[in-house]
Amino acid sequence: MEQDQEAWLGIDLGTQSVRVLLVTGDGTVLGSGSAPLGGRRDGVRHEQDPAEWWDGLCAASRSALGSLRGVPVGGLAVCGTSGTVLLTDGAGRPMSPALMYDDGRATAQAARARMAGIGVQDTWALPKLLWLTENFGHGRVTHQPDLIVSLLTGELPPADSSHALKTGYDLERDAWPAMLPRLGLPDTAIPDVVRPGTPLGEVSATAAEATGIPAGTPVIAGMTDGCAAQIASAALRPGSWNSVLGTTLVLKGAAPVPVRDPTGVVYNHRAPDGSWLPGGASSVGAGVLTAAFPGADPSAMDARAAAYEPSGAITYPLVSPGERFPFLAPDASAIVLGEPEADADLWAALLQGVAFTERLCLDYLHHLGAPLDGPLTFTGGAARSPYWNQLRADVLGRPARVPQQTEPALGMAALAAYGAGAAPGLPEAAEAMAHIATTIEPRPDRTTRFAEPYARLIDELATRGWLPPSVAAHAHARLDMDTSAP
Repeated sequence: MEQDQEAWLGIDLGTQSVRVLLVTGDGTVLGSGSAPLGGRRDGVRHEQDPAEWWDGLCAASRSALGSLRGVPVGGLAVCGTSGTVLLTDGAGRPMSPALMYDDGRATAQAARARMAGIGVQDTWALPKLLWLTENFGHGRVTHQPDLIVSLLTGELPPADSSHALKTGYDLERDAWPAMLPRLGLPDTAIPDVVRPGTPLGEVSATAAEATGIPAGTPVIAGMTDGCAAQIASAALRPGSWNSVLGTTLVLKGAAPVPVRDPTGVVYNHRAPDGSWLPGGASSVGAGVLTAAFPGADPSAMDARAAAYEPSGAITYPLVSPGERFPFLAPDASAIVLGEPEADADLWAALLQGVAFTERLCLDYLHHLGAPLDGPLTFTGGAARSPYWNQLRADVLGRPARVPQQTEPALGMAALAAYGAGAAPGLPEAAEAMAHIATTIEPRPDRTTRFAEPYARLIDELATRGWLPPSVAAHAHARLDMDTSAP
């Protein structure tokens, strides 16, 4: 690195760890650090102690910067888990535990919000804030990165609109819903909101001493971890999509206008330039493999599964009951049609079932009018499987890219570079940092081979009343097309 070349710091507050990357504008990782995070799970409850976030950041940032003192840091940005919230007092001190993104105890409050006309899901931040207010008293609405930014700068920041989305913030009107006080959140509890990429302040001398981040480093408003991963994949041009396959499946894309979905299955974040980032999260994913085959060697099972294309069974492999995307069905359960003849056949059926779900998600997005003609990127833990990547490309009938580095912290480094003025736009900053390791081409004969079992799965989902007939008909009409077709 040239002596005067700036580096950018990306901070990712995850579920299990804090992760920090120090990255140059061309994507070279100069330093990295991580620190574990604990948590408390009890049934539908999932909490974290907010003090652990700061302790974790101090350890992780010192590790990332440890031997690189003197490297100019041009800015930093922070992402957090979407929907994780707590209450703080007037001085920014926590008044409550942090309720995590999947904490499920606020179902009654979510129903109240929906009755008031605010379209929220049960685990979104707004219902949890209502629950916290009822149980801990009135305080300031604080998203996970808000607390860290306040400790870095010494001032309570405005919230970024990405994290505020699940708190009920209207991204099209750039305003909070007027009825929040009637739900129990007074105006004094609601923070101002700015777009991601907005400068929020600078690292204070006190925070610099604790974290090792140079004093005066600009702090830039971040985005949620899902958006951060999307930035890291450089899927920000209209029609581009990032498919994140980990325990579950998340698709996030880019569009010039919001993708309207009356069912609320697909919702839209907003990029710093005002364009839109639609997406949805399924309950299908690689978690079913761990549950069905604990301790199995994935590479060995992949090699054996190649003999079953298509499998003798058709699956809809839900990790947990209920589905959120590509359809809303709280009562949905996992499906296995047919009898796998061996463990390898079942493994193949589960891999194929996830790929069929991924195709149905894209067909549903097309049904809603979303642009799908840009590049598709595979990220998440499952993208480490070359066999599964090829299978997914075959089922989808379109090429897919796999980046070298997909950590959300890289996306925050790119956002920091953009927010500090080092790039003309966020897509340019992301494309300069993201590097594609592999491009997978679909095999047309395999795409044709998988059309019939995919059609059978569509019919089964429709028969059970989970998949709307109009969506099923749309997916059938696209059986002989690739999923990027207009």
